[in-house]
Amino acid sequence: MQERSPMAERVLVTGATGYVGGRLVPHLLAAGVEVACLVRHPQRFDRPFSADVQVHEGSVDDVDAVKRAAEGCHVAYFLVHSLDSTGFEDRDRELAEGFRRGCEAAGVGTIIYLSGLGVDGDDLSAHLRSRHEVGSTLAAGTVPVIEMRAAVIIGSGSASFEMLRWLTEILPVMITPKWVNQTRCQPVSIGDVLEALLRARERDVTGHVIWELGGPDVLTYREMMDAYASVAGLKRRVVLGVPVLSPRLSSLWVGLVTPLPHTLARQLVGSLANDVVVTGDSAAEILGLTPLSLRASIELSLAMIDDLEVPTAWSGNALDTLDATPDADDPLWAGGKVFEDVRTATTAASAAAVYRVITGIGGDRGWLWGRWMWRVRGLADKVVGGVGLRRGRRDPDHLRIGDTVDFWRVDKIEPDRLLRLRAEMRMPGHAWIEWRIGESDDPERPTKLEQRARFVPRGLVGRAYWYVLVPFHWLLFPRLASGITAAAEAVSSADGHEPTVAPRS
Repeated sequence: MQERSPMAERVLVTGATGYVGGRLVPHLLAAGVEVACLVRHPQRFDRPFSADVQVHEGSVDDVDAVKRAAEGCHVAYFLVHSLDSTGFEDRDRELAEGFRRGCEAAGVGTIIYLSGLGVDGDDLSAHLRSRHEVGSTLAAGTVPVIEMRAAVIIGSGSASFEMLRWLTEILPVMITPKWVNQTRCQPVSIGDVLEALLRARERDVTGHVIWELGGPDVLTYREMMDAYASVAGLKRRVVLGVPVLSPRLSSLWVGLVTPLPHTLARQLVGSLANDVVVTGDSAAEILGLTPLSLRASIELSLAMIDDLEVPTAWSGNALDTLDATPDADDPLWAGGKVFEDVRTATTAASAAAVYRVITGIGGDRGWLWGRWMWRVRGLADKVVGGVGLRRGRRDPDHLRIGDTVDFWRVDKIEPDRLLRLRAEMRMPGHAWIEWRIGESDDPERPTKLEQRARFVPRGLVGRAYWYVLVPFHWLLFPRLASGITAAAEAVSSADGHEPTVAPRS
């Protein structure tokens, strides 16, 4: 194995809309690397670095698309997975197979893949087995593969960190499965993961090498919760371990208490039942890293959350799921049943002020009116395995396509003109809510706001669902529209000060 000079180079990054990939790309650009990104929806690829990379359209399992994007690339990063979908093992295998063949056709020098720690003979969870199988699939061809296996990643916005954070902050007393006090973990900071991925591209390898990456601390999940409580200034949590709480029941509880949907929680909880510690070749030693301690990683993560410096989050990687649902303007729905609730309001506030208010809705600020109604809907969604309200927002003031807003996701955005959110709560159909800002005919109230809630039902149950909610819509939607215009007028009269849009009941 040799270290390669980091001269002018070109790399391919997949998963650039995800948690790790979205943070890796800016570091590559800062190092002077030419970056190509393969994404399914270029029109929705709205990241701070979007203009600085070469964007290629296509799926990771599309050999031709991968070949086009990887032309001239010495390194290709594979940072995608289907963890929160059903049948994810088969889907991940297909993605890895297509990506490997595309990289072979393009003459890529090395594939770098971020995997998960765990010993293959330890009756691994489905998640970890799939992660390792992906590594083997990528390495089945002629392109050398660096498989970087990491344990729990600690960083603002990561799924593992958010699960640790919410469980510890919300529950002073917990009844947990026995593995919480038994299995060992070697958590690693997101900063160390990114540095390892960056340094790995400078290494030439042959065949399939597996480097294991962990921090300096080896501890149980219980000890991780104790560390979080200490850093966050919380009292030590009471943890009662019981032998009968299955991973499935544990994941349902995690899905209810934390922002994570139960499908994702089930895979994370299942993987924590295995020891995930460094037992083989240490990436830290090979690459000359000095990883942060767990305590330092938690301190840094909380500081970034407090400072609103969360460039990516686990909930941000859902652009690929949009293929499974119609677009709000999709002509294929012409002639189908579409329910709508449309409200209009005029205001003396400027279009910019109205836009600031609608893009500040949700998260800690709430939804301007009917706080209890939103909470009930969020709780109901969590009970049936949905995402609920606790995902919140990445940033309280700024939105970009793909961002989450509680149980919605930003589907379309046009500054000072339009915001459209796509519903991700569990329901028998597809739903959107959008706000369009235009001009009115009233010279004293020159700005017009059109609020449109749209629902495409699925079957008879979908139609019944809409009609059951109609009384709540009559109560909620007019007040939401009027609340937006009232808040916008307050913004305008405050001469540019930040709006206060705390929910009112």
